[in-house]
Amino acid sequence: MCLVCGCGEPGRDRRAIKLRGDKPEPDEAVLLSVEDALAVAEKWVGWNGGAQFSLGNAWTPHKALRRITDHLVDHLNQIVCRTSGIAPVPDLWRGRSTTLASDWAPFAENELDEATARLRRLGQVIGAELLAHREDWDTDPGGGEWTLRAIATHLAEASATYASRAPITPVAPPPESSANP
Repeated sequence: MCLVCGCGEPGRDRRAIKLRGDKPEPDEAVLLSVEDALAVAEKWVGWNGGAQFSLGNAWTPHKALRRITDHLVDHLNQIVCRTSGIAPVPDLWRGRSTTLASDWAPFAENELDEATARLRRLGQVIGAELLAHREDWDTDPGGGEWTLRAIATHLAEASATYASRAPITPVAPPPESSANP
C-alpha cells in the first residue's frame, strides 16, 4: 500500500541494507537513515508551496534535503580529516538557519530522483569510510570530539529530524462526478 495516499500502488523501492547483526552498526545506521529520509521525501512529491515553521525557520522539501545533504558532507569531512590526521575546514555556513530562494522550487518526481541518487551515493561513501575505520569506531579522539560511532548516530538522528520538518503534501480526493444521469 502506498504510504502517501493509501492507494494500492506500492511506494518506491528502498535500497536493501543487509545488517551484519541484530542492530545496525554505525555504517549501516547511516545507510538506513538515508533510506528513511528518502521514504519521507516521497511524501513531498507534488508539494503545494507552503512551508512548515520549525527549529526557528521555514522548512520546505528542498531545504530539508539540502540540510540532510549538507550535514552528511560536514560530517564526511570531519571523518575523513580525522582519519587522515588533518584539520577539517570549519563550517561557517550554518545553513539550517537560512531558507534559500531555491528551497521554494516545486518538488516533483525528478527532484526526488535527483535527491535519491545524490543521498544514496553520499551515504555509501560515509558508510564505506566508517567501515574502513571500524577499529576506531569507539576510539576517543580527545578534545571533546565525538567518536566515529557517535558521529554516525548523530547523522542518523539528524537526518530523521530534518526529514520530519518539511510539510507532507496533502492528498486531495478526486472531485465527485457531476454528470447527470
